[in-house]
Amino acid sequence: MAVRVEQRGSVVTVIHSRPEARNAMDPQSADALAEAFQRFEREPTANVAVLWGEGGTFCAGFDLKYATSLSGDRPLAHLDFPERGGRPPRGPLGPTRLELSKPVIAAVAGAAVAGGMELALWCDVRVMEEDAYFGVYCRRWGVPLLDGGTVRLPRLVGQGRALEIILTGRKVPAEECLRIGACEQVVARGESRSAAEALAQEIARFPQACVRTDRASVLRTHGLPLQEALRSEWEHGQDALVREAIPGAARFAAGKGRHGDFEDI
Repeated sequence: MAVRVEQRGSVVTVIHSRPEARNAMDPQSADALAEAFQRFEREPTANVAVLWGEGGTFCAGFDLKYATSLSGDRPLAHLDFPERGGRPPRGPLGPTRLELSKPVIAAVAGAAVAGGMELALWCDVRVMEEDAYFGVYCRRWGVPLLDGGTVRLPRLVGQGRALEIILTGRKVPAEECLRIGACEQVVARGESRSAAEALAQEIARFPQACVRTDRASVLRTHGLPLQEALRSEWEHGQDALVREAIPGAARFAAGKGRHGDFEDI
């Protein structure tokens, strides 16, 4: 199987394994990856997911060997968005059109290029190994970004920097990704999975209604006028306030978590 799932506590690790193709994505792998994240979304015992490419490469993008078999004016028409609402089909690389309620962390080793970069950008947080890199390498072959790269990269690094990276197709090393905001952590070679899983465990142990409410607010209010964004944050936060904040305040009043202690909560 090209995709398998391992769960430890409330952290799920989704593993993409096509090492013979540097984890390039074919339709079967894309289907399996999308289904794995849909199962993660439905699984009540799972709080945070990690996406990792096995074999030293995160993902080399869309499988160009498969792409040579495409033909017609709209060769990916089966992935078209529905005309009037409805749930969109999977993206070319699988889960890139999913809007989950739970966080996903990318553990990036080696190349995350073309669609592989877009797959990493779909995640909430990116942990990259020191020799890992992004890049719109599909620029060389005339393949456009179709998995959200032109949408998500500017939101992370700004329009000018995103355009420079997209238009040149150049290699973007991990240290630069960290500096410009395209990733959030750089770790030693071979440690991306363990570091991402440790981060996931840290997030997974907090009260989850609040975690998911705050995450959703960041995503939902992006680009809104200030007062509209503030109103949205306020209105959507009321449920988490009742469900978790009031009981949490009671635990604090009883002596838990004093002086910035995040362990005894």
